[in-house]
Amino acid sequence: MTGSVKEAHPTAGRLAALLIDSSTEAISAAGGHAGGVYLRSRTPGLLRLAVLSGLPGPLFRPWWRMHVDRPFPVADAYRLGVQVILPNATETMRRYPQFAAGLPFQFGSLYVPVVNGSTTYGVLTVLRPAVADAAEVLSGRDRVVRLAQELGAALRALEEQDADQVAWDGEPMYLRPPTASTSVGRVGRFAWDPSTSAITLDEDLHTLLGVPPSEFPGTAEAFADAVAPSDAHRILGTLRDTAAGRPPALPLYLRDTDGELRLLDLWNAYEPPAAPEVRGVVVAPGPAPTADSAADLLPDGVFCLDRLGLVVYANPRAAELLGRPRAELVGRDLWEAVPWLGRPDFEDHLRAALLAPDPVHFHLERPPTPEPEPNRPAQETGPVAGETERQQATAGGDSEARTRDTDQPASARNHDQPASAQNHDQPASAPDSEPPSEPSPQHTEPAPQPYEGDWLALSVYPGPDRLTCTVRPASGVADSPAARGDGEPAEVGGSPLAPLYRPIALAIALNEAVTVRQVSAVVMRELLPAFGGRRIAIYLLQDRHLYLEWETGFPKGFLSPFDGVGLETRLPGVETLTSGRPLFFDSMEQLTAAYPGIALDAAEGARAFLPLIASGRSVGSCILGFDRPRSFSTEERTVLTALAGLIAHAMEKAQRYESETALARGLQQVLLPRRLSAHPQLETTGRYLPGTAGMDVGGDWYDVVESGAGLALVIGDVQGHGVQAAATMGQLRSAVRAFALGDRSPDEVMSSTNHLLIDLDPGLFASCCYIRLDPATGLARAARAGHPPPLLRQADGRTRVLDLPGGVVLGVDPRARYPVSEFQVDPGAVLALYTDGLVERPGHDIDEGITALRVALAKAGAPARPGQRFLAGVADRLTATARHAPDRPDDIALLLATRRGAPAAGAH
Repeated sequence: MTGSVKEAHPTAGRLAALLIDSSTEAISAAGGHAGGVYLRSRTPGLLRLAVLSGLPGPLFRPWWRMHVDRPFPVADAYRLGVQVILPNATETMRRYPQFAAGLPFQFGSLYVPVVNGSTTYGVLTVLRPAVADAAEVLSGRDRVVRLAQELGAALRALEEQDADQVAWDGEPMYLRPPTASTSVGRVGRFAWDPSTSAITLDEDLHTLLGVPPSEFPGTAEAFADAVAPSDAHRILGTLRDTAAGRPPALPLYLRDTDGELRLLDLWNAYEPPAAPEVRGVVVAPGPAPTADSAADLLPDGVFCLDRLGLVVYANPRAAELLGRPRAELVGRDLWEAVPWLGRPDFEDHLRAALLAPDPVHFHLERPPTPEPEPNRPAQETGPVAGETERQQATAGGDSEARTRDTDQPASARNHDQPASAQNHDQPASAPDSEPPSEPSPQHTEPAPQPYEGDWLALSVYPGPDRLTCTVRPASGVADSPAARGDGEPAEVGGSPLAPLYRPIALAIALNEAVTVRQVSAVVMRELLPAFGGRRIAIYLLQDRHLYLEWETGFPKGFLSPFDGVGLETRLPGVETLTSGRPLFFDSMEQLTAAYPGIALDAAEGARAFLPLIASGRSVGSCILGFDRPRSFSTEERTVLTALAGLIAHAMEKAQRYESETALARGLQQVLLPRRLSAHPQLETTGRYLPGTAGMDVGGDWYDVVESGAGLALVIGDVQGHGVQAAATMGQLRSAVRAFALGDRSPDEVMSSTNHLLIDLDPGLFASCCYIRLDPATGLARAARAGHPPPLLRQADGRTRVLDLPGGVVLGVDPRARYPVSEFQVDPGAVLALYTDGLVERPGHDIDEGITALRVALAKAGAPARPGQRFLAGVADRLTATARHAPDRPDDIALLLATRRGAPAAGAH
């Protein structure tokens, strides 16, 4: 770990410093160009991106939150506790197609869980250049694993100080990765002690300011004059405010004596018991003068971005073509300086340049209307544009955004990032900060000439530390829309077509969803971000009425009156289904004009009503809501209509699945025993847990049957899931029960059941364990057919696995033999039979699960008094973890038995 831990607050700041240091070192160790740390949040099952290094945060907003049950490498690393190595795009697509559909670029990645003891805190991740084989990543992987172990130990120590501290519920911190090229004096740090007014500068800051240490008096006034003489009063005032616990939410934009841009960021640093200090950084983002003067003369536009999206250079031609003076480009986030670039297609190309090594070439259409002034909110044109508008609005708005800086000190926010990196997860209509106080220059440079056309040809050339972009009029570029003359004018207020991978990602995600609720969640998660929507409602058809299945974003209770409406009702959500045509309304005025008197949930916005029809069969309707008026292009209408068809097919499949599951579950419940055969000298209890929602019903069963003078304890598991598995389970249970009632020996019961299953030929096999126990003597005779071994806990707590010999599973080999084993069950001992669902976990050996169950049974205790019933409590404790697990991929059966002592003479 680096020394930055010493500069942080001992709680929130220390957590941030640990995450920052680990991420930075992991990127360097694995040869990566970007990375970060996902940390568990206070919302169960949800991970949040806490640190993002080397990438613009708003550009990767869809990956800020990650549910642990999603088919993504981060989720697998966290949930399964395994390392995930994806050397290239081919391997990523093979193993994680949904993740690859969202980022279809040639890069590799590495994911290592941050674990200490039995606690998993998060995942350390690195994005790196693609390689042909995972073996090329192993050396770097080992170093990242060590860093993850160190981070886990540090987080455990922090958790012991404050149990609620090691969780992340805010937005990610954005960091610049270690630079690959030397840049002398471009960033410098300082510390100011308010009690003595002494200020100290590091060597880089002395170089940047051009003030040797011997000539610097060490006062705040001298520091302010050296940074920006014309803004010295602002610097001194901000220093005092920061010392009082009010650091600026955004860095200050300043100009030195030569007019060059400088960024000043401040935060509090606490080192108890000393008084608080003020620390900060000064950033001079401008490039070297020689490179400036050379590129200034080029006929094409050239501008450069760092890896966080900050414009560090723009020549006059780039400013002319982008429609912004150079003074408003350099030193600002690209989407803040040029809001119309905040569109999905541009974002997708920029992501490709940030993640893959190859240049990216594409065309963009300039907006036909003049850009708004920088101090006026721009109309939202895409996800990132909506975020960067926050920088241009007045104070107030979202409570989560307002409290963010109180939850995380400025040092935990950013150490050296520009203002534009601090965006908040909120609609653009909820601003929360003041605009930069730097006066906005007037437009003094000429706008592009009309003959140059509306289309621009852009090329982005990736580098280790920055992206170099060229821009030129597309009318002079072969095969461009302008040169072909097929470019259609952009619709005012409309957003560009979402990238094509969005429908692909939706289709892949829908294919993995199996229940109606899962399909609805996928639609909300994938469809809304793709088109900038804020509201969604899904209605499903049943008995000629539409019932609300899912909603998000609408005012509470607003949709209740529309639940269960008949198909004869004149509402857009009904008529889109009955007519089979999607309905689009660019504004709420259009909606009320078409449907006078319809109840509205908002005064402004746009709505899309999509019919859900699968192969000519009506399924339901889907409503998309947008906060602002917008037009829907022909391409968007086409894509939305096609996506509605995908959703309808997924919904229909989910409804069939749920019907079949309900049938199988009902069949299974009927076939499982309602009560177990009893004996005065034997106590038994059983538990059955079905798989969680989204899993097919399995074929696990247990039973206790009278067999001569004793009792037969039976447990089994039919291979497969669904109605057929449940029906086969019922047949086997009846067969075993009949053979047991005939007082056959265990090997005869197994052989007869095996032949019956082969004759039935259901295409399934089954495992089974059959134990005939004499309650009077404690003698047990057992036969096993491919089933996990039982456990035996003695009265003194000693517990062992009964490694009984056995035969193959039932239904495979008609000549199979099932040897019989004998063992003794003493009074007070507990015999445990179980199915594999209780002891198997993905990524772990089944023996580990059996060992864990053995340990849990040993700790289960014994009855307080002889003869007292206590097995029900033991069964509940053994299944508690599985019962509360959010994801049970298999069903579970457990059967426990214990002998009581012989009843006293004369007892009744």
